[in-house]
Amino acid sequence: MSCGTLAKGLLDLEVARARMIAAAEPVQGEERVALEQAAGRVLACDLAARLDMPGIDNSAMDGYALRVAELSEAGLPVLLRVPAGAGVAALPEGGCARIFTGAPVPAGADCVVPQERVRLDEAGRVHVAGDARLGANIRRRGEEYREGDTLLTAGWTLDAAALALLASQGIAEVKVLPRLKVALISTGDELIEPGERFAPGRVFNSNRVMLKALLEQADCDLLDLGIVADDPRALREAFTAARDAADLVVCTGGVSVGEEDHVRPVLDELGGLWFHGVAIKPGKPFAFGYLDDGSPEGVPLIGLPGNPVASLVGWHLLARPFVQGCQGRSVGPLQQYRVRAGFSRRASQGRRELLRVTLDWQHEGPVALLAGGQGSHMLHAASQAHGYLMMAADTDVEEGHEYLYLPAGQFVD
Repeated sequence: MSCGTLAKGLLDLEVARARMIAAAEPVQGEERVALEQAAGRVLACDLAARLDMPGIDNSAMDGYALRVAELSEAGLPVLLRVPAGAGVAALPEGGCARIFTGAPVPAGADCVVPQERVRLDEAGRVHVAGDARLGANIRRRGEEYREGDTLLTAGWTLDAAALALLASQGIAEVKVLPRLKVALISTGDELIEPGERFAPGRVFNSNRVMLKALLEQADCDLLDLGIVADDPRALREAFTAARDAADLVVCTGGVSVGEEDHVRPVLDELGGLWFHGVAIKPGKPFAFGYLDDGSPEGVPLIGLPGNPVASLVGWHLLARPFVQGCQGRSVGPLQQYRVRAGFSRRASQGRRELLRVTLDWQHEGPVALLAGGQGSHMLHAASQAHGYLMMAADTDVEEGHEYLYLPAGQFVD
């Protein structure tokens, strides 16, 4: 994929993402939790099946269990009734069994005929329309997996389907990794919290609410240190407190190169910066480093831009995969496919641009439309977008041409 000509001193997106993923070290330790409390947690060890699944041959639907060889024009009498939960019985010769979904197939039966294909005559005998196939509609014991087979591997995130799988095996508790403890810091003298009195020159702190939601959705333990002034001493104290209390520090704002942007020099003083600046728009001022001695033995710090959309893009593409890696989760490649643009736009110089777009499906294929204003401070388009149209640096968008699209759904935990 061509990136165009990168702006001087900025990392390519793929390089920065690869560095973040490689730097992520899973949290150490494990804890045992009840299955009902395990949603979103990450397995600490492989789990094996305790039982065959299904545990017995059972019926895949409501119908009649029979021996195919015994079918005749005279029909078969119903000699047995087998509800779900019944024990396994033997099918009498020359007859069939009324059976229900999930019920054990009687010994000797080799087919279940759906009730929709059965006619009962006046004597109550079963007549089957069409052919009856050996083994039809019977779920065989162990056909899904056998006792001892691996159910889930270490690092698996326990979603609803995974929890149901474990519950079906009678598993009541699981060993999971500890939650990642993340300290969140907002920087900026201009910031006030929603609900406080607004005044000209002040800005409501949208980043804090947004990142709290993202970190909580990612199943992190959150330590919210609030707003810290644009002051080196205050930042030094906040970073020190965060370092001592958390596995990861995330801060927003103050990571650019202005006179009032103090995050970078304070990070250099308390640890070390691994990289600063990624060739993306928005999100260029993204920073990553470590508190303490500046090595991976210290506490990692992610510096996100102050502009909220830039912060969101930085989270989606760079911070989130690092958090996933620290949680012990596997990190997959970005999901992307090509869609046609329904607009034209001039290129961003030296940086790949992530345009917030919606998809219009009223055509032969999806067409990307701008979701609204594309400024890094413009949250409305971000709130409406279905995903990002990712434009290579120095490449104009031409209506009707195809470009890479990143669906937003892949960034939802």
